[in-house]
Amino acid sequence: MRVLAGDIGGTNARLAVVDVTGPQRGRIVAERRYPSADAPGLAPLALRILAETGLTVERACFGIACPVVNGDCDAPNLPWSVNAHELADALRLERTTIINDFLAAGHGLPVLVADDVETVQEGMPVSHGPVALIGAGTGLGEAFLLWRGDRYDVHSSEGGHASFAPTTPELRALLDWLVPRYGHVSCERVISGPGLVNVYEFLVASGAEPECDAVRKVMQDDGDPAPVIAEHALDRRDEACVRAMELFTTAFGAQAGNLALTVLASGGVYLAGGIAPQIIPALRWGHFVNALRDKGRLSDFTTRVPVHVITNPDVAIYGAAAVAAHD
Repeated sequence: MRVLAGDIGGTNARLAVVDVTGPQRGRIVAERRYPSADAPGLAPLALRILAETGLTVERACFGIACPVVNGDCDAPNLPWSVNAHELADALRLERTTIINDFLAAGHGLPVLVADDVETVQEGMPVSHGPVALIGAGTGLGEAFLLWRGDRYDVHSSEGGHASFAPTTPELRALLDWLVPRYGHVSCERVISGPGLVNVYEFLVASGAEPECDAVRKVMQDDGDPAPVIAEHALDRRDEACVRAMELFTTAFGAQAGNLALTVLASGGVYLAGGIAPQIIPALRWGHFVNALRDKGRLSDFTTRVPVHVITNPDVAIYGAAAVAAHD
C-alpha cells in the first residue's frame, strides 16, 4: 500500500510517500522537507508534495508535535492548528489520521536495526519490558511502549511540558532565572534547542561564564544559536558553550531517568529527536548518564536501564506510515 506519512515538528515538516509492504517494512519513494512556519497549514503542504511528485496515495498519517485530542491538534510550537476531519476532506483520501509525533516514532521503533542506534548505556535489558522514548528538538517529546501479548502498544505523553525539576545548585539557579521569563518553567524550556540557548544565556547573564564576542557574532550571523553552541561545545572551543552543554545533558539525563522510573523502562530508553544524534560525544561525557542514574534508592534500577540514541532520521516517518497502512 502506498501512503503519505509526515513528521511535523515546530521547525520543519517532513513529508514522505511510502510503500508499505508489511507491519515493519516500508520504502520511502519520495520525500520533502518544508519550513513549518512558512506554511498556512498542514493540508497545503500535503497537497504540495503530491503535486510536486505526481504520486498518488491511498491513505495518510501525520505525526505532529502536539497533543492530539478527539482529532484536534493545537500545537504549542507550530504556527497552525490541525483538525483531522478537515484535513481528510482537503486530501480526499480513504483514511487520514493525525497522531502525536512521538507516538509515530514509537510505532517506528520495530523497523530499527543495530546500525540505527548508538548505545550510551548498555544496561541489562528485560525482554518485553516497558520502553521509554524521549527526544529534544524544537520542544521535548516523550512516549512509552508497553508489551501486550505479541507486540508493543505505543502511548503518547506530554511529559515535556511537565514542570522542570532541577537536580543541582546550578540548575536550581537556572530555574530561578527562567521563572520571571516564563512563569511556569516546563522541562522543554531547558531540554530542547531553545532550551540550550536558555542555558547559555543564563550562564552569560549570571556571570558564571564570560561570553566570547566571536561566538556571539557567529550566533547572530547564523540566526539559530543552538547549533552554534553545540558545535563550539563539542569542539571545546568555548568554555561558555561547553558548560551550557554540560548543564543541558545533565538536565536531559535527569529527565530521561524520570521517565524511565515513571514507566519502569526495563526494556530501555531511546533518545529520539533532532538533537541527540548530533551530540552523541557530549552524551558520553558522563553528565547525562550520571544524572540518569542518580535516583537515590532507585539508582540500581536506572543503572540497569539500557539507553540508546536513535540515529535513523526516518523513524517517525516509518511509524506514521505503519499507522496509515495498518490501523
